[in-house]
Amino acid sequence: MTQQGVRWSADQVLALAPDAASRKAGSKLGAAGPWSEAGSSDEGTVWGLCKGSGSKPYQTVVDIADAAGPAYKCSCPSRKFPCKHALGLLLLWAADDAAVPPGQAPDWARQWIAGRRKRTEEKRAGDAPGAPSGSADPEAARRRAERRAERVSAGAAELEQRLADLLRGGLATAEQSGYGLWEETAARMVDAQAQGLAGRVRELGAIPSTGPGWPVRLLEECALLHLLGQGWLRRERLPDGLAATVRARMGLPASADGPPLRDRWLVLAQYDTTDPRLTTRRIWLHGADSRRTVLLLSYGAAGRAPEPALPVGLVLDAEVSAYPGAGQLRVALGEQFAPPSPAAIRPPGLTTSRAAARYGDALRDDPWLESVPVTLDRVVPAPDGDSWQLADADEDAALPLTPAARSRPGLWRLVALSGGAPVKVFGECGHQGFTPLTAWPEGPGDAVALC
Repeated sequence: MTQQGVRWSADQVLALAPDAASRKAGSKLGAAGPWSEAGSSDEGTVWGLCKGSGSKPYQTVVDIADAAGPAYKCSCPSRKFPCKHALGLLLLWAADDAAVPPGQAPDWARQWIAGRRKRTEEKRAGDAPGAPSGSADPEAARRRAERRAERVSAGAAELEQRLADLLRGGLATAEQSGYGLWEETAARMVDAQAQGLAGRVRELGAIPSTGPGWPVRLLEECALLHLLGQGWLRRERLPDGLAATVRARMGLPASADGPPLRDRWLVLAQYDTTDPRLTTRRIWLHGADSRRTVLLLSYGAAGRAPEPALPVGLVLDAEVSAYPGAGQLRVALGEQFAPPSPAAIRPPGLTTSRAAARYGDALRDDPWLESVPVTLDRVVPAPDGDSWQLADADEDAALPLTPAARSRPGLWRLVALSGGAPVKVFGECGHQGFTPLTAWPEGPGDAVALC
C-alpha cells in the first residue's frame, strides 16, 4: 500500500481507541474470522464486512490517508470513534497482508470516501489565503474585544479583593469555608469571561484536602493567581511576548500568526483529558529537522473525541504555525503534504539534571507553566520508597514521577520495557516531577505509548 507506506503496528492502532473497553473489544475483532470482503487500496482506504449479532454484517471503512489522522465510517450503532469494528479492521490490516488484499473498494465505501475528500478540499479552499473572513465588520470585532477586556479587568480586580480577604482572615478559613466559596468565585470569573482565571480558582478549592503541607501549596497558588491578575491589569507595561502569555493564561482567544514551519513531525505522544463539559486532546510533535517540540491542542464536546487522531510513532510532513506568547509551544496544524506514516525517528534526549534546568529556564518566560516537554536519555525506572523515579544510568541524578504517573498502568509498561536496562523516555517535566508518556528501548524497537 504505497500511499500510507509501512503498515502500522498493533500499538499504533490501539492508541486510537477512545477507551479501554473499545481497545479490548477491538482486539477481539483483529482476526480474520468475523470479516468478509475485506480489502485495501493504494489511496489509503481499508474496508470490510464484519459479522455481528444481526442478519446483516456491519459495513466498516477507514480512510488512512487523511492527513489529519484516520477517519472512520461504520454501520454499527456505536457512538464511539473509532468503534470496535474500525479498530478490529485496522488491526487485521496491520497484521495480515493476505486478510486485507489490494482491490477495488465497493460502492458503499467508495461513495463515503469520495464525499469525505470533497468536503476536505472545500474546507481547505475556505481556509486558503484570500478566502472571505469570518468577521465582516472589523470595527465591531474591535469593540467586542474592548468590552470583553473591560469585563476581564473587572473580574481580575474582584479576584484580587477576594485573595486579599483570604490572607487577611488567615489560610485556615479556606479549610473551614470548603469548596463552595471557590466555586462561587470561579463562577464570577466565568461571568467576567476570564475562563483562565476560573480554571485556576476551581483548583484552589481542592488544595485543603491534599494532605499535610496544604497551606504552603495554597499560598503558592494564590501567589500565582495574584501575579496573573496583576499581569493582566498592567499588561500595557509588559514586553509583547509576556503580555501575549498573560492573555493566553487569562483564557482570551488568539490566532496562530507565526510563520509556517514545514518539517517531518514525529508524533511523540497523544492523550485526552476530560471534564463534564469538554474533552481536551494534547498531541506532542517533534520536528526531525528543526528539532523543535510543539503542541497541538484540540477540543471536543463531552463524550466526543476531538480531532485529529495521530498515533505515537507516525511522522507527518506538514506545516505548523505558532501561537503568540513568550515560550509558547502551542501551534496550529497547517498544510499537510502527505498522510501520516511510520518512521524510525527518535528525538534526542537529555539528562535528568538538564531536564530540570530546562523547566526552570521556561518559567522565566511563563511563570504559570505547569511543565515542559522533555525527552530523557538512558534512564532507568526505579522504586524510591513508596514512590518511583527515573534514574540516570550515567550520573548520580534522578527525577521523581508525579503522583498521576504513579497511578497509571503505563508505569508498569515502562518498567517491563526497561527490565532494569536504560530506556529513552518522553514526557512532561514540572514542579511535581516527571510524567512519562512514551518510551523506546535502547536498541531497535518501536515507541511504546504509556498514556
